Amino acid sequence: MNKTTQRKWAERAIEAVAKDFPQEPLNPDNWAECEQMLGCALECSEHTKLYEIQTEVAASLLDQSSLYLRTQAKYPQAFLLCQEALKIREQVLGKQHPGYASSLNNLAELYREQGQYEQALLWYQEALKIVEQVLGKHHPDYATSLNNLAELYRAQGQYEQALFLYQEASEIYEQVLGKHHTDYATSLNNLAKLYYSQGQYEQALPLCQEALTIYEQVLGKQHPHYAQSLNNLADLYSSQGQHEQALSLYQEALAIYEQVLGKQHPHYATSLNNLAELYRAQGQYEQALPLFQEALKIFEQVLGKQHPDYARSLNNLALLYYSQGQYDQALSLVQEASEIWGQVLGKQHPLYATSLNNLAELHREQGQYDQALPLSQEALKIREQVLGKQHPDYAQSLNNLALLYYSQGQYEQALPLYQEAYHILVKALGEQHPDTQMVKRGYQHLLQQLGNFKLPETIPKAAAPDLNRNAPCPCGSGQRYKHCCGQAV
Repeated sequence: MNKTTQRKWAERAIEAVAKDFPQEPLNPDNWAECEQMLGCALECSEHTKLYEIQTEVAASLLDQSSLYLRTQAKYPQAFLLCQEALKIREQVLGKQHPGYASSLNNLAELYREQGQYEQALLWYQEALKIVEQVLGKHHPDYATSLNNLAELYRAQGQYEQALFLYQEASEIYEQVLGKHHTDYATSLNNLAKLYYSQGQYEQALPLCQEALTIYEQVLGKQHPHYAQSLNNLADLYSSQGQHEQALSLYQEALAIYEQVLGKQHPHYATSLNNLAELYRAQGQYEQALPLFQEALKIFEQVLGKQHPDYARSLNNLALLYYSQGQYDQALSLVQEASEIWGQVLGKQHPLYATSLNNLAELHREQGQYDQALPLSQEALKIREQVLGKQHPDYAQSLNNLALLYYSQGQYEQALPLYQEAYHILVKALGEQHPDTQMVKRGYQHLLQQLGNFKLPETIPKAAAPDLNRNAPCPCGSGQRYKHCCGQAV
């Protein structure tokens, strides 16, 4: 065949494959068929470049294939196909067409999931502008663009910008699609995650529960969205100290991810990490360690060493080593996590503040008070600016700074910090939360050192602590003092 005839048959092949490729590649029910068709789709992508075939059919096939590859966390292949689809749609449809905006949005999603937030922001904003102009502010696609941009803002710690967009997206979905649509459930779930990030657990809980119910009714219990909602609900329970409720949800989510996505997917790694965190919080270090290590390996292989989720995994593994008194191992991991978060998210992000806080704690634990103090103060300042003075993480920083002053015998500086931390946590988490109780014990011990036996009515009198950090804790927990009242929240 001559070149013209070859191109003609290549176009026919693309049309045939596009006709049979599932039109909903994000639906797990279609993944087996997508996988069967993927080889043909990839071959067609080569034809589009070789014969310079620029048709909407070709762009659609590339876009659908890219979406499927993204669900499987095969980002390099997905990225190339999505870029090619965008290029074709720009030529065929122009830059003011919803199809072009859809490709922009898909490319932005790939950037966001790989932690490349600056690139994602540009494409999200351009897609939103096109959809608003062409489809209007009451179209589901406009709500989807709002939701995706809000997800990016939340990942960057820009919670106020995210909140407005989430709320607007949720209202549009409710009005246009109704309260039993999965897109409405997704908006509820994402809004719940935002409230969780802000420490507003009471607002988050009903939204998360409602989203879970919708997912179960519409998608069933073997869908990744249902597993994600389980995981988010477990996060809420865990943060409120309800570990038994959280454990079963984490385990169920992990089983779904393993079955549906496999053991090399970032969602599976996230689920492993969350379950390990719960085990660590319960002092079950042997169960936690292999889960942390497996999650870290998956994140490294799939997302690379500059991704925020890889840094989070480093940080969590470091916390486990810290809990076991292995400070040298912990320090190197936290330092690496801090560098990644600082570079990728910036030095005003809550996660960067978390790494500073953890570095300060490691230095304090080793008696390196001069190194600990500026880190603790900087973490406190960032959390105040980004999260506000009523957030549990801000209270954690207050407590840790108080503990640093206490360790140096500077009791008067520590006293107001303990008081403020305690009252924040009572309001945010309740009197019986483990974090509240830990701050209370530290406050008790400080008052004993000051010789003040007139404790607040809500804080019962406690025995003075044995300052030998390896001795049993005087609070009666059965743990060593260094890992109980002598440890930060």
